[in-house]
Amino acid sequence: MQVPQQSETRMPQSSQTNNPILVPQRFPSPFSMQTAGVVGGKPGQDAPGVQSKQLLQGPMETLAWTFPSLPEEPVQPEIPFELRNPLPPNSVGAQCGENSVYVEVMEDFFGTGQLLMASGFALGVCAPTGQDNNARVLLFESELHGCGSMLTVTEDELVYTFSLVYSPQEFSNGVPIVRSSGAVVSIECHYPRMHNVSSNVLVPTWLPYAATKVAEERLVFSLKLMTDEWQFERPSNQFFLGDIVNIEASVKMYNHVPFRVFVDRCIATVSPDVNSAPRYSFIENNGCLVDAKFTGSSSRYLPRTQIDKLQFQLEAFRFQEANSGLVYITCILKAVPVATPTSSEQKACSFSPNGWVSVDESDQVCGCCDSTCSSSNASDQILGDLRWEQASVGPLNVKEFGFGQL
Repeated sequence: MQVPQQSETRMPQSSQTNNPILVPQRFPSPFSMQTAGVVGGKPGQDAPGVQSKQLLQGPMETLAWTFPSLPEEPVQPEIPFELRNPLPPNSVGAQCGENSVYVEVMEDFFGTGQLLMASGFALGVCAPTGQDNNARVLLFESELHGCGSMLTVTEDELVYTFSLVYSPQEFSNGVPIVRSSGAVVSIECHYPRMHNVSSNVLVPTWLPYAATKVAEERLVFSLKLMTDEWQFERPSNQFFLGDIVNIEASVKMYNHVPFRVFVDRCIATVSPDVNSAPRYSFIENNGCLVDAKFTGSSSRYLPRTQIDKLQFQLEAFRFQEANSGLVYITCILKAVPVATPTSSEQKACSFSPNGWVSVDESDQVCGCCDSTCSSSNASDQILGDLRWEQASVGPLNVKEFGFGQL
């Protein structure tokens, strides 16, 4: 096979020999270029029509720059520090009269320099009766039996107890914060039982028959907060959520046949007014302690150790609608002769996982605790029966953990 020969291309010649031939000129490149290989010529020379490759040169030295380091915080040395508890200010004064009590309360109640609104204070259920704008003092005045006072009778004294209550008020512009906590100050007026506070009174030398008859049949009911050992009355009314509140109902008998005491019903409120709201009935239906059934708490009666005493335990709580944490407990107590057997209307029953249990070992009387035990109204019997009486205890000041106190 024959390979055709390539024709040689010749430049056309001009008829005039004196005209030079125009040849494209090569301009020197300002960049250093190197060719890869040899194409039809000597090394280092660019062949016509061949594109040269440019080799990029790397940095000659390693970069020494780094990100700046974050400044270090100085370590604080140990310093002596002791958390100080607030001291109760001396901002309440009281004067007990012959038949009334007079109370003065500084508007700077907590001693912080902040004046509190008068609407936040109450002596029991009573609002302030006056105000001294110059001295910044609120005034209260009440009869000994007024403003929800509680009377306690001891062997030597008559004690009238009032509760001065402060409840934080919301700001008028709707700011959802408070800068003060609630507080309760207990005020007591003591009067000797064997002393007459009136002057120039004629003391009779004889005793009427009616007075002798009342003394023979006198029953004194009481409701007290007790210590964990049940030996003494609890000196403080402050509790925390989850604490166990020990309450003892008792009746003292003077020249009377033996009686067994029962708690017919108990209602908890945020004020001394038993009809106020919110309210929680935790003993009802003639002696059924229903708190454990309603809330799953550990509230219960304790086994009876004396016929004239009845002890029960209540797990501390706060009302959801109230921020003060105050709880007043009002109970209807009744005394029944020991010879009278227990019944559906005279009983003390606790709720347990196994059902209702009686403290007097007669569980059958508790069968009506889930229904209705009596059709009679206990409040109607209080007026006509001397063996019934209403007793109160409180206010209990139930706090959440971490709350300050006065």
